[in-house]
Amino acid sequence: MKIRRILATAVAAAVTTPVVFLSAAPAFADTKPSPASTQKPASDEDEMPSLEELRAAVALAQKGYDEAVLAVAKAEADFKAFGDADHPTRGPIAEAKTAADAALTAKVAADEALAEAEEAVTELPADATEEQKTAAAAAVTAAKKVADEAAAAKTAADATYEQAREAREDARVAAARAVSIAQKAKETAAEKLDEAKEELAFFEEIDGECEEEPSLDIAVSGPKTLTAGQPAVFSLRVTNTSGGTLDAVNAFAHAIRAPEPGEVIDEHTDLTDRIIPVEWSSADNLEWTSFTEEFESIEVGKLAKGASYDVKLRLTVPADAPAGEGAAYVYSEYENNDGTCGMGDYADADFAILAAKGDKPTPTPTPSETTATPTPAPTVSTGGSTTTTTQLGGSSRTVNGTLAATGANENLTRLGLAAATAVALGAGAMVVTRRRKAGSDA
Repeated sequence: MKIRRILATAVAAAVTTPVVFLSAAPAFADTKPSPASTQKPASDEDEMPSLEELRAAVALAQKGYDEAVLAVAKAEADFKAFGDADHPTRGPIAEAKTAADAALTAKVAADEALAEAEEAVTELPADATEEQKTAAAAAVTAAKKVADEAAAAKTAADATYEQAREAREDARVAAARAVSIAQKAKETAAEKLDEAKEELAFFEEIDGECEEEPSLDIAVSGPKTLTAGQPAVFSLRVTNTSGGTLDAVNAFAHAIRAPEPGEVIDEHTDLTDRIIPVEWSSADNLEWTSFTEEFESIEVGKLAKGASYDVKLRLTVPADAPAGEGAAYVYSEYENNDGTCGMGDYADADFAILAAKGDKPTPTPTPSETTATPTPAPTVSTGGSTTTTTQLGGSSRTVNGTLAATGANENLTRLGLAAATAVALGAGAMVVTRRRKAGSDA
């Protein structure tokens, strides 16, 4: 199934890194609707990669990983080679050691010659001639010159020897560092390969026997201000815009508190405490029902051509939640008895959150045992207009709405929050929850 490209991008990103869109721009801004003419169409960057592109990405990532494995093996072999007797760094050290030893021998001999010359001066007889004294003094001068030169040669030879030793140690440290760098590069390559495989697997999961078809429209509306600890009711409507009856329709709803202005959100951020509990009820399910792993969707059921289904959503911001912004996200899917299936539209409704009133926060209410019969209410979708006919006896009407304007791509930012919410709830693939192959039972 070819999923809607923006939603698919958000979902795919959420599977690998749920916060990629959260850092794209402020989550919410001025809520005044912007003119339809100013809405920018989705760019090519929002396009879902094709199967061939994803397979090519996996092949490229595999190539990178294979090269990284070879690089690690080479780096480790290069480091291990320092223990070999014939390692290239050992030759200069051996040569420098030989030269240093020879310089030491020469210096010892020169020092001994100097000592002998000096001793000869002291042993001159009292009646030594001036020629004898001059010759002895000259011998001392010559011996001292040789000794000084030998000392300098030894100092130079010792320095060369130490440089050779240091060069070997520097090379060994560099080789060890190369191993570490290669291993990290291998880890990075492995992560990229895993991500590429996950994206391919995700595409193959949502691909297959389902084809894209604008068969469902969904809209949501509600109060623009919620008080922490106080429940607030929103209206959701799903409309069959296909050319026939849809056998099994499901709707999904999540809500989340937006990041604080300037707050840093990364892959380590725990978003679970931002989730706003959502309950739902309808004419077929009068009790407020919470979303759980077992019951993660609103089972609309069969929906005739042109018909709509209305649901009430009850959001309760935790009583201790700070003031800020939030949004509710709704989306839908369908599957038919003949195996065809698809995804519906996506919509959201943003709101301001006020801190709980009074000195003590109002406790978050638990699902009520009382019944409530939802009635159709005006809805606001993410764009365009929708004309609907309710199954519950409501009249047809047209509703218009737009997203709030920010300085960046609002769709991506909101979709990122929606995707991140789904991931935090454990619904990694969001709306892709069940899928039937052709010929399976409804």
